[in-house]
Amino acid sequence: MIRILIVDDSAFMRKVITDLITKMPGIEVAGIARNGKNAIEFIEDDTHIDLVLMDVEMPIMDGLEALKIIKKTKSIPVVMLSALTNQAVTIEALELGATDFIEKPTNIMEIKDDWIRDFYNKIKGATGAKTVKARNSASIKISSGSKRETKSITDLKYNLKAIVIGASTGGPRALINLITALPANLRVPIIIVQHMPKGFTATFAERMDNEAKVTVKEAKDGELIQRAVYIAPGDFHMTIENNRLRLNQTAKQHGTRPAVDPLFLSAAQQYGSALIGIILTGMGKDGTTGLQQIQAKGGYTIAQDKDSCIVFGMPGNAIENNVIDEVLSLSEIRAKLSELVR
Repeated sequence: MIRILIVDDSAFMRKVITDLITKMPGIEVAGIARNGKNAIEFIEDDTHIDLVLMDVEMPIMDGLEALKIIKKTKSIPVVMLSALTNQAVTIEALELGATDFIEKPTNIMEIKDDWIRDFYNKIKGATGAKTVKARNSASIKISSGSKRETKSITDLKYNLKAIVIGASTGGPRALINLITALPANLRVPIIIVQHMPKGFTATFAERMDNEAKVTVKEAKDGELIQRAVYIAPGDFHMTIENNRLRLNQTAKQHGTRPAVDPLFLSAAQQYGSALIGIILTGMGKDGTTGLQQIQAKGGYTIAQDKDSCIVFGMPGNAIENNVIDEVLSLSEIRAKLSELVR
């Protein structure tokens, strides 16, 4: 039985979350705390907590301070409960090691099927997530069923025109790790889809822009692609047409918008063999179809390895479907990416 600690000063949210969790098989509410201090005390007394769902803003001790303490002493995944007004603090929480976040409804009318589905998916993903630092494993070369050989940096850099990246659960921290290591002047653009709701993507892009040497921006519809890093805005799919970024609100794919597949598929059409596609940590199967098309057009594909993923769903599915040329740890992807864009 998976046991969850709910931490929120709002009686409304405590009831909403408790009611939802009691309907999930194999999961139970281990306890309820009204602030971060109470949560720390509860965790110290109870050795069997599998997940903490914690509000960002609370009296006495807020969620960010409690998260720092939990991460120092325990290896328990933490999912933040965040209001739209807490975007910057939420992104900081993800950077500090929160597994994911759930956007809080402001009233009962906002608790609709999409929100409930998203809540369940994030709980399922977080309860299977790893929180310990992964070992720096050696790269794994795909051989079983694959006819393609791992390419050298020199071969990959030849004629390279763009790099596309897809990520979900655990992605913000991984992306900050990658993007902040890039040199100031990029040879090619890096175009990213991170599963994240509207409003938070702009804050995420701004935070990375402040920390990185390169320009990082939230994408705008019709924008000419330059040598910069682009983040798809929440609630919009992002595609590439005639070297411009296009945004649309067509139906969700894999239960999310933005999804990775629309970007990867359009990038394959735009850049062909001059494209590298990278799939990072995340739950589900998003990205596999796009990676298949990147390979079909002669591009190169890379997946984050299991050891360094928070959730191995998206990379694992791509590997199982033989659409990956090379599997690397996050630190290896960081080194390779930095070298590719020099």
